[in-house]
Amino acid sequence: MSEHPHDRGDGTAAAWADLVATARRTVADGLVVGTSGNVSVRVGDTVLVTPSGVPYDRLTPDDLTGVDLTGRQVLGTLVPTSELPMHLAVYRTTGARAIVHTHAVHATAVSTLVPELPLIHYITAALGGPVRVAPYAAYGTDELAGHMLRALAGRTACLLANHGTIAYGASLDQAYDRTAQLEWMCRVWLTASSVPGLAPALLTREQVAEVGERLRGYGQRQAP
Repeated sequence: MSEHPHDRGDGTAAAWADLVATARRTVADGLVVGTSGNVSVRVGDTVLVTPSGVPYDRLTPDDLTGVDLTGRQVLGTLVPTSELPMHLAVYRTTGARAIVHTHAVHATAVSTLVPELPLIHYITAALGGPVRVAPYAAYGTDELAGHMLRALAGRTACLLANHGTIAYGASLDQAYDRTAQLEWMCRVWLTASSVPGLAPALLTREQVAEVGERLRGYGQRQAP
């Protein structure tokens, strides 16, 4: 476990730098406070993950922390995040390459109000469909990881009751973008719901599913 990240030659050092940058971005963008939340990225069969209780602005290349898919520490000496069971559960059951977990304010507030985020915006489709709320369980437990996996079925993000958010993707940028989209939708719903005497108009599941189909072909296309 004393191996230096620059000696590996497998992209680990670059992945760690990206992970630290993403973790710092969650603080700068107000998605976490202090050391709450955590970030991970998979490199081969190794999961690089933010360590427990260390402010992100203090992390250096020498603080690289990594585990295998069973949770055994294989890189570094800092203790991995206490939320490691959630991260490993996602990697073992999905094609995720990166995960972002936050305690974002609006998303956490919504997690205390409803079992599923109301369909306030079509970008819901980009997360796989209606975003569910995983029932509460103590942080760092297998019970919470199980609740989370059920809420994530067919989705790339979910809310964790009285806790926060978790989102995954094929890259750190994608996992972060999905986290930010989820927080934005929660903020929109809370804002619209706060107007006295009015209730926000919601989309139907069919409308969201239609957008999901359109998003499959969204983006730049190759020139013929």
